[in-house]
Amino acid sequence: MASVERTAYPRFKRVTSARELAEFFTLSPEEIAWVEGRARWPGHRLALAVLLKSCARLGYFPALEAVPLAVVAHVRGCLGLADDVVAEVASSRTAKHHRTWVRERIGLVRDPVRAREVALGAMKAAAPVRAHAADLVNVALEELVRAGLELPGFSTLDRMAASVRARVEGEICAGIVGRMSEATRARIAVLLGVPVGERRSGFDVMKEPGRRATWSRFRAHAERMEWLDTLGDSGWWVGKVPSAKVAALAAQARVLSVGEMKDITGPKRTAVLACLVAEVRTRARDEFVTMLCKRMARHLKRAEAELAEIERRHKEVTEQLIVAYREVLSALRDPAGEGAGAAAGTLDDVLALKQAREAVERAGGFDAQLADIEALAAHHGNNWTPLVERFFRVDRPTMFKLLGKLTWVATSADRNVLDALEHAVAHRHLTRTLIPDTLLAPTPTSPGQGSDVAAGEGDAPVRAPLDLSFASKNWLKTVYAKDAPGMLVRRHFEAMVFTYLVEELRCGDIAVVGCEEYGDWTRMLLPWQECVPKLEAFCAEAGLPATAREFTARLRQQLTDIATAVDEGYPDNTDLVIDPLTGVPSLKARRGSELRASAEELDGELERRLPARTVLEHLARSAHWTGWWHRLGPLSGSDAKIRDPLRRYVITAFTYGCNLGPAQAARHMRGAVSAHELAAIAQRHTTTRNLGRASADVVDAYMLLDIVTAWGDGSVAAVDGTMMDTVIDNLLAETSIRYGGYGGIAHHLVADTYIALFSRFVPCGVWEAVYLIDSLLSNESSAQPDTVHADTQGQSFPVFGLAYLLGIDLLPRIRNFHDLTFHRPDPAVRYRHIDPLFSTDPRTAVDWRLIERHWPDLMQVALSVKEGTVSSVTLLRRLNNRSRKNQIYQAFRELGRAVRTMVLLRYLSEPSLREQITRATNKAEAYNGFTKWLAFGNLGLLRSRDPEQQEKAVKFLDLVAPSVIFSTAVDMTTVLREMAQEGWDVLPEDVAVLSPHRTGHVLRFGDYATDHLHVPPTPYGPALRLKGDSGAAPGP
Repeated sequence: MASVERTAYPRFKRVTSARELAEFFTLSPEEIAWVEGRARWPGHRLALAVLLKSCARLGYFPALEAVPLAVVAHVRGCLGLADDVVAEVASSRTAKHHRTWVRERIGLVRDPVRAREVALGAMKAAAPVRAHAADLVNVALEELVRAGLELPGFSTLDRMAASVRARVEGEICAGIVGRMSEATRARIAVLLGVPVGERRSGFDVMKEPGRRATWSRFRAHAERMEWLDTLGDSGWWVGKVPSAKVAALAAQARVLSVGEMKDITGPKRTAVLACLVAEVRTRARDEFVTMLCKRMARHLKRAEAELAEIERRHKEVTEQLIVAYREVLSALRDPAGEGAGAAAGTLDDVLALKQAREAVERAGGFDAQLADIEALAAHHGNNWTPLVERFFRVDRPTMFKLLGKLTWVATSADRNVLDALEHAVAHRHLTRTLIPDTLLAPTPTSPGQGSDVAAGEGDAPVRAPLDLSFASKNWLKTVYAKDAPGMLVRRHFEAMVFTYLVEELRCGDIAVVGCEEYGDWTRMLLPWQECVPKLEAFCAEAGLPATAREFTARLRQQLTDIATAVDEGYPDNTDLVIDPLTGVPSLKARRGSELRASAEELDGELERRLPARTVLEHLARSAHWTGWWHRLGPLSGSDAKIRDPLRRYVITAFTYGCNLGPAQAARHMRGAVSAHELAAIAQRHTTTRNLGRASADVVDAYMLLDIVTAWGDGSVAAVDGTMMDTVIDNLLAETSIRYGGYGGIAHHLVADTYIALFSRFVPCGVWEAVYLIDSLLSNESSAQPDTVHADTQGQSFPVFGLAYLLGIDLLPRIRNFHDLTFHRPDPAVRYRHIDPLFSTDPRTAVDWRLIERHWPDLMQVALSVKEGTVSSVTLLRRLNNRSRKNQIYQAFRELGRAVRTMVLLRYLSEPSLREQITRATNKAEAYNGFTKWLAFGNLGLLRSRDPEQQEKAVKFLDLVAPSVIFSTAVDMTTVLREMAQEGWDVLPEDVAVLSPHRTGHVLRFGDYATDHLHVPPTPYGPALRLKGDSGAAPGP
């Protein structure tokens, strides 16, 4: 059974803020008259009014005694009743009349039979794609609210959800098992045993994550992928099951041991194993392609390093050749005068040739000199391509071996790289140096379908020239034989093909069937027919015109208006200086405002008065107040069956959020919990999703504090990353040039209120802007920013374009703005003052026709991201400047050019905007420092190689940090309220410069007492009530 806290079933919050009371429980004059016209006695009027506002808020009638006292008091004040009036009804008949009147007024229908039918239908429709009973309850609630029906009791919905889920899951499992042969089921069952001579079961080996992309790991991973393929066609087993359900069943298997898997009976055990095999095979393919990309990147890097070393060595050779050439020229120079005769000239020529030959011999001889010249010419023009083959050679057998086991497809009509790949496959067994540059047979769909491609197979051989137009001049110079026209140097050709294969995999021009990360992203987009009905509502929500012509015209006018306004305001813009000679813009530095003496005094006194608390105590307080611990639980969706779950979950969050690890934490907790218990809870009761929801609960409670309104309203946020070191032997980790060290990036979305709204773990080698949109869309808290700031890593043309389409105001801090191109709205337009900012090349003007022509593609992509059919991370990783063939990228690039130019012009002309960007990014950087201070265990090193566990570590930290911030903000509210009552002059402008990122009162070390965690803390008041305030600070 699911707990009510894990669902969206409406209920009163533990603490009701002044803003909620004002927004949802304030009676209008018309409502007051309605109440007074139906109830005579004060107690009855109060009861009727409370039921009216409560039912309108919840969708059902709560018991009067269950209504929070703050709500009753607020409604009593609206009615002007005395404080001693109690909400009560004289009889059940009166209560029935009250409910009838309220239903009629708010349009709520009481029909239990129909409500059960609506809820049951919604659950049955959603059960195949929803994993947990709590999700089914939420779906039913949406349909009941849409139908205007009074909500049934939670227990009724919970029982229905559990029944539907069990029935549908049983049908799914039976279907999976039914599509497996007897031999296949036997092979799957063998995974739970330990083979003879081995120490681990296949079940455990299968769950191992990918390792570092070294030569030995690359070969081992290839063998592992072959072994997984021998288990059977998992795509056929689960092909008819929604991917969400497959992932849920696989997640259950992933966290269980072999013994626990054997406890599962019936077809479910086989089905769960089959889903795990399907997920692991997909992930293994993604990991292999990632390793392939990293190995080729390493080979190219080593080739470039080798070229640099060769150039260093050849510098001396070059100087020697110059000396020898000077001697040759001196010898060949005509020694005779202008009047010399023919005979003298002949003798001089012979003598000159003799001297030239002697000069060459002194320099090492003709062969040596020619060899030196050829060596220099081979790498002329920074040409490192001839060197790649030597490094590629070590991975060649593995790459070709698995090449035929994967199905490669082109995502556009251009498949020249795949044709070249098939040509390389067809000649890979040859030992001769040269191969023809013509195709000898019709090309199949891909080299991964069926047997290897061989020349002359299939239909009648047809000679067709191999199109290598995708290759650079240096590569073409390297792969074509100099003395054999029409022939390719086989080894260099193979290295070139794999180089461009990797490039096209990274930009999405080539996809791999059966992969998730490297799958065909164009197939993930919503079909245009499904987009059309949603287009008008989407454009209205994003504030965009709903036709291509109007969209383009409006964007063009926006760019024109901003450029004109900046040009006209340039004489008054004392910060912006454009060099008249170079046209390079620069901004004068602005001095920050001095901190007021009263603010410094307030901050010092606050720091002195704040009570010292351990991290565990901060976590426990937030758990009691917000109930975030209810979000955690078994992956099956049922309630936790552990003793004292709040205490266990708080300890687990502390253990992993502070990066202690279960063994280290257990040693410091006086035997209160064992390392095995902590590890089991973290593995089986937490996921990245429920940890994110728990963090959102803390953020929601934090945003209701009055002190938070002094810092912001949550409409502005900033994204920033911070380095987290990991062990070397894992696939995700890389060396970070920007941050230094080896590992990944903890990427945080931090609101202007100092708290993180969403966090994730990302690799170092990916541009951080790729994750910006996804962080905003994944944020589940009540704070939904529409303006986001970032540093230079937080912007690119596609990101600017997609943010604009989604109604997000992306305003990054770009350090190299003076090096960027400003794009004109029209090639002919000129400006009086700021014209030097813009490029004079007419080709750099925004191509409005391209945007208008591809407007349907832009809308299709934006709607697909909004609907969740394609991840913005997957999309933006493919839309990059290597996407030469992708017309969608070209459209996003053009849209991004227009948007970025508007942002740059605003940045140069609006000092207040620059100050806002600085404030927001400083808060994000401060949050990064705060999380590093909290993650003190193991020197901040993440020891897990599993990307899922690395992501979960960031999520745990993102639960601990907001909990400490929230608990600290409550203490700050209490202390400031006390100071105001004592006569301190606590001014709002001084409170605005305070920060909840305080560490002086947080105790990190020592023994961690856990015997008090179950004791609820004193209820807190969110109101600040500073001097001169009549009540709480106004909401945002």
